[in-house]
Amino acid sequence: MTNNVLILIARILLSFIFILSGFGKLMDPGQTAGLISGAGLPAATALAYIAGLFEVVAGLAVLVGFQTKIAGFALAAFCVFTGAVFHSGTVAIEGWPAEALGWINQLNQIMMMKNFTLAGAYILLAVAGPGAFSIDARRAG
Repeated sequence: MTNNVLILIARILLSFIFILSGFGKLMDPGQTAGLISGAGLPAATALAYIAGLFEVVAGLAVLVGFQTKIAGFALAAFCVFTGAVFHSGTVAIEGWPAEALGWINQLNQIMMMKNFTLAGAYILLAVAGPGAFSIDARRAG
């Protein structure tokens, strides 16, 4: 299998999470707005819609290989920001048993590590480029 085919597969896999997540935020921003509000950020519903739109557009850009460097670096920054802001702290839900909170906190830590790992993948994509099977390659001739 050629590197260009593998890069295409990587782009498809890397785009999937943001296209689906962003679409979900646009269809029902309530849960995301709750997380944003819980983090102390203002205009939670507006930010949920903005995040959803960003995720869909950037995810589609990665999928088709359009403005890959910009999309890659933007998604890397988004992953680091959301990992640090929404997944770095301890979750405390009043009335929940300690066993459940321990599991939730462990899952939250895994989500933070997932975000940081994805940031590395998006930086690599931005630096390596989208490969031959991309809009960027077609535009370059």
